[in-house]
Amino acid sequence: MEPTSAAAQSGAAASQSTAVEFDQVSLAFDEHVVLRDLSFSLPAGAMRILLGASGSGKSVVLKLILGLLRPDAGTIVVNGQRVDTMAERDLLRMRVDIGMVFQENALFDSLTVGENVGYRLYEDGDLTGDQVRVRVEEVLSFIGLSEMIDRMPASLSGGQRRRVAIARAMAPKPGLLLFDDPITGLDPLIATTVDDEIVKLRDLEHVTSLLVTHQIRDAFYIATHEAVRRNGQVQIEDAGAARAEQVEFMVLLDGRIHFQGTAAELQASPDAYLKEYLLMTLPPW
Repeated sequence: MEPTSAAAQSGAAASQSTAVEFDQVSLAFDEHVVLRDLSFSLPAGAMRILLGASGSGKSVVLKLILGLLRPDAGTIVVNGQRVDTMAERDLLRMRVDIGMVFQENALFDSLTVGENVGYRLYEDGDLTGDQVRVRVEEVLSFIGLSEMIDRMPASLSGGQRRRVAIARAMAPKPGLLLFDDPITGLDPLIATTVDDEIVKLRDLEHVTSLLVTHQIRDAFYIATHEAVRRNGQVQIEDAGAARAEQVEFMVLLDGRIHFQGTAAELQASPDAYLKEYLLMTLPPW
């Protein structure tokens, strides 16, 4: 067997270190063009926050990552695998390593919280019932809802339901988490509890994540706070400048990435569209 070339080794390393990559991706529904030559990458272990006006294509990006939609042009690579031409049976295997948190929670009302969180683990059949229970207890403890394990979803508040949805997404230990506007419809105080769980996943579990939202207050909160362990307790604190710079924003406009940079760079941008977009949402809140 011939030795692998340095160029091939470098390419393999780049592929392994990039969780998601869009290259010149375009998509239209009939005459309505949603994405135009969209290109961006999400490094493994990083967080990107995708902003944009309603109808700009934010949720479409998530569906393309999952292979639920196929682009008209361009390539999409997820965890080193090209998904835009992937067969459905291969897409099912690829999705095993992706967790998805929907706007609507999508909890099963007839199942308990614990059964909802462990649903995918029970379905996969790789773990015994006791092993699933242990994992469910672990993730519910992580999001601070251990006492809710045997409750029904109908008895939970809106914020608690969102946190259970996050627990269900993280239960199989996916390498990539996708959030589709998980804070929508929640009042600010409850929304912050959901924001805190997203921060904890990023900083303590080191999960690669793409957060789609139009809730700019929450997006800035997530980008500028960090989770730390002190004396066995998890605390959410203001992040230092260096830590905040590790989270990048992307703003969709006319089907392309109009802006990419840190929270501070977004706030300081002289771009007329960005200034108007942020006008009513910049801190202080």
